[in-house]
Amino acid sequence: MAERRWARQTGLKAAALFVGLAVAFIGLELLSTAWLTIRDGRYMPAKDLFANTRNSYIQDLTIGGNCRYVDTMYPHPYLAFVHHHDDPCGVPGANNIGLLGDNYPVARNPDRYVILVSGGSVASQLSQIYDPARRSFLEEELNRNFVSPTGKPFQVLNGALGAWKQPQQMIVFSIYGDFIDAVVTLDGYNEQYLMTPGLGVRFEMPAANYLGVNPIIAKDGFGNLAISWFMGRIAGWLSQGVTAHSHAAYLLAVALAGKPPDDNSGFGAKTYATMMGLPKEIASSPSAYMDWQIAQYAKYIRMMDLSAREFGIKSMFFLQPVPAVDKPLTAEESRNTPDKSYGARYVEIVRRLLALKERNIEIRSILDVFKDERGTIYIDDIHPKRENMDSRGYSLIAARMAQEMAANWGWQARPQ
Repeated sequence: MAERRWARQTGLKAAALFVGLAVAFIGLELLSTAWLTIRDGRYMPAKDLFANTRNSYIQDLTIGGNCRYVDTMYPHPYLAFVHHHDDPCGVPGANNIGLLGDNYPVARNPDRYVILVSGGSVASQLSQIYDPARRSFLEEELNRNFVSPTGKPFQVLNGALGAWKQPQQMIVFSIYGDFIDAVVTLDGYNEQYLMTPGLGVRFEMPAANYLGVNPIIAKDGFGNLAISWFMGRIAGWLSQGVTAHSHAAYLLAVALAGKPPDDNSGFGAKTYATMMGLPKEIASSPSAYMDWQIAQYAKYIRMMDLSAREFGIKSMFFLQPVPAVDKPLTAEESRNTPDKSYGARYVEIVRRLLALKERNIEIRSILDVFKDERGTIYIDDIHPKRENMDSRGYSLIAARMAQEMAANWGWQARPQ
């Protein structure tokens, strides 16, 4: 009798504990859902919130797994960081130099007219290959509408990567430009971040990915590195399976993945800050800081142009469109691009860089490429939406760039 009473009491306690936990979880979920709905001004399913924590470039490389974006990266001795294709978090489409697309040769291909496209993630998505049966947006546009100077098919090589900015474009061209016929850049958005008033750093400072993949940080102890890796894995697991539908799990994942690295106290932090800093008289003056950064940006464009001329390579420099300028944004685009404060600064950067035309440098602004588009083009703060090779935004960018190159370099239109 006593044993049955004990078993009954134990069962009741376990049931009560289960009910209590269930009520607590339901309450936490309701509170999380309510808070997020108030924060965003509308209800969004948790799965959509998980997807929106990463821009489309990062989502392409991390979807379907628990690897963080930084886990797909590898340090490069000159380019700061590239992708790798090693297990468990490698990118299958990474080529022999860590970019997305065709492998880089070591000599010119007489059967192709090769164009290197460099820049950040937008340039990468424009010039990388998504389907083995298809080519990139820009390459297909060129071969469909124009005849190359040699009569051979165009080949577009992707020389761009997410978060890259000058001088990475200049460096990749300097190292791998031996075998190309033309080089073009599509950039501006990543560069403008370095001109934010009060930032006070050199224009050359690489994105934070550099610190994430640099082995030197391990000298501060592998403990912090392991903790960061483990927390990132947990955040990745929460975004998969059943928990991907939980608003509470989303908030926990954001908290775990968003833990900032302790960059201010790690090994070499003071040295790095000194290397990437500017004199106080420049850093403390918004106008002097802007002048300095734009001059650096222009310097690397000029260096690319001079090198191209020396080696008989065509060059053209495109300043990319951004949501904050010239595009009538839809409600969806406005939600996806909450920060439009950089618009005036970006217009000023473009205006000053276009003065390089006076040096006979072929620089073009395509800020207005979406000015007549009333539908949704941008899926996040900078990337046009796409489904494999279906993208109104990238198709318009490719067409505009191809037309500019053809008009300036005298390419013949292909008979339709």
